Amino acid sequence: MNGYGASAYQRVQTTLGPRDLEAHLLLKAAAQLQSFKDNWSYDESAVAEALMLNRKLWTILGTSATDETNPLPAAIKENIGNLTVFVLKRTLEIMDDPSPEKLSALISINRSLAQGLRGQADEE
Repeated sequence: MNGYGASAYQRVQTTLGPRDLEAHLLLKAAAQLQSFKDNWSYDESAVAEALMLNRKLWTILGTSATDETNPLPAAIKENIGNLTVFVLKRTLEIMDDPSPEKLSALISINRSLAQGLRGQADEE
């Protein structure tokens, strides 16, 4: 991550709580993927970078959510774990055989989870 990106992330991190930050990052990744889907001209390196960002985000979310010390109920941990596996598999499928239609599921999942996180944050 370049210096500008790191400082921008730190500014966002200090103004948002953990769930809001996760929601913000999921929506940012979804917006980036949506942009590629809407304007498909397949720039391999740009799409790969967006997919890698989303993959890293999901790796962190999945690892954190399914950790045995996480107080989430077992069913939610399992659901997030399953979503993580799906996202990682779909990412590999897109990298192997790129098409804009394959981005839809990733975009939808990111937006749905972000909405759920924001709902939880509002309840606290």
